[in-house]
Amino acid sequence: MDSAGNTIDFLLCAKRDAKAATRFFRKALKAHHSASPRLINVDQNAAYPGAFAVLQDEKQMPERCQLRSSKYLNNIVEQDHRFIKRRTRPGLGFWPFRTAWRTLRGYEIMHVIRKGQLRCAERGDIVSQNRLIAQAFGLA
Repeated sequence: MDSAGNTIDFLLCAKRDAKAATRFFRKALKAHHSASPRLINVDQNAAYPGAFAVLQDEKQMPERCQLRSSKYLNNIVEQDHRFIKRRTRPGLGFWPFRTAWRTLRGYEIMHVIRKGQLRCAERGDIVSQNRLIAQAFGLA
C-alpha cells in the first residue's frame, strides 16, 4: 500500500522466502501506477532485508529508499487485508494453490474496485462500480 492507502500490488507465493520477497519488490516497482518509494515498511520477516539489499545492489531500488522493519508500522497493510481475510475464513482455506491464487486475485481486484482506485468507478459510486463489473464479466 502507498501512503494514500491505495493498493500497489499483491503477490501470493507458496513460500515466504527471500526469492518471493525479491519477486514482490520487483513487481511493485514495475507497477505503472506507483511512484518511486522513499520508505518501505515491512513486518519482521527475515527475507525482506536480503531482498532489499539485492535490489539496491542491482540499482533497481532507489538509493534514497529505506527499509523499515516493524510489526506495528505494518498495521495499515494488515487492516487493509482484514476485508480479504473476512471472505476467506468461512471457506476454511484453499486446497490447491492454483485455486487459492485465482480466488484471492478476484477478492483483491474487487477490493480495489470497492476502495475506488479506478478512474471509471470512484469510491462510493455503487452504480459505476456495478456497471464496471457488469462490463468486465459480460453481464446484462
